[in-house]
Amino acid sequence: MSHLVISGGKVVTPDGVLDPGWLEVENGTIAALGPGYPEQSGAPVTDVAGAWVVPGFVDIHCHGGGGEAFTDTDPLRVGTAVEAHRRHGTTTMLASLVSRPVPELVNQVAALAEMVQEGLLAGIHLEGPFLSAARCGAHDPAILVPPDQSSIRKLLAAGDGAISMITVAPELEGAVNAVRTLVDNGVIAAIGHTDATEAAVLPAIDAGATVATHLFNGMRPLHHREPGPIGALLDDPRITVELIVDLVHVHPTVVRLAARHAGPARTVLITDAIAAAGVGDGVYDVGGLEVTVIDGVPRIAGGGSLAGSTLTMDAAFRNLVQGCGLTIREAVTACSTRPAALLGLAEETGSLSVGLAADFVLLDAGLRPTGVMARGEWVK
Repeated sequence: MSHLVISGGKVVTPDGVLDPGWLEVENGTIAALGPGYPEQSGAPVTDVAGAWVVPGFVDIHCHGGGGEAFTDTDPLRVGTAVEAHRRHGTTTMLASLVSRPVPELVNQVAALAEMVQEGLLAGIHLEGPFLSAARCGAHDPAILVPPDQSSIRKLLAAGDGAISMITVAPELEGAVNAVRTLVDNGVIAAIGHTDATEAAVLPAIDAGATVATHLFNGMRPLHHREPGPIGALLDDPRITVELIVDLVHVHPTVVRLAARHAGPARTVLITDAIAAAGVGDGVYDVGGLEVTVIDGVPRIAGGGSLAGSTLTMDAAFRNLVQGCGLTIREAVTACSTRPAALLGLAEETGSLSVGLAADFVLLDAGLRPTGVMARGEWVK
């Protein structure tokens, strides 16, 4: 493990920005930090010359990257996807799986669970198959099913504690009971890909759902006489809202409105990235559907629905600040601190504090990464 001191940066801590500031890394953790310049400690000093030093990003909704998808559970391919995002500052991530038949998902979950145990992944997110066919997006509608208890218990058993979150459409038969089962088993119940009215969403929230899966996308639109899922989820203080800030999925003005209303305590940025992230345009497979990426925007072949993104968390951070007008500290909370807390990892990562993992990103004046450290080691 590295023992070093980072000096001369704008260090964003939970209490404010140390400008200039420094932090000391030892044995994979942040051993000390403070304003100004450090005293001699015997550790080599790296002068970052005014760069922003922000916590490593935490992505709770990502399907792949670097040309690989998490549905292909080969450890080397999963590692390629993780490393592709790590180079862009994501030091903690969930592996999201798209809708597939439950027996196939059971096998995928069991394989990925081993990589959760090894620490490569922080957990698993199932985006389906318990979704509305009316708002299926890039999920095969022929595969979607109501959330029956037997299927949920098989998936949870396969994960053996590795499943962190499951997205459910609340209007489906059995959805409210499914939410209760998930919560009782320590799994985050998320609401998404739904055509529900507000009246159908509220019972799922009351049952314990706490996350809105990519708010606005894959949902009945907001209407002034029927708030639907967007109104219900955005306005309820119990719900943390995911936002895809690639400036394609959600207009910057709408991002700003949502983030301002939900506030830092309830706003989380995600990538919803597919294998194309970090690779480029081309044709990809997403859950058995052909997806074409043109100018960085993935759509179902033939110009259909948006199919995830090619976003990385550093770009989401940059877009939130430069494209939507939020502050650096608000972006840090949305990209690092709040998602870490949501996953129960606030005592491990998500902020620059003594005793937490040395997970941080160096950003230049244009908010582009110039260095990434994960668990005390520089990412190549």
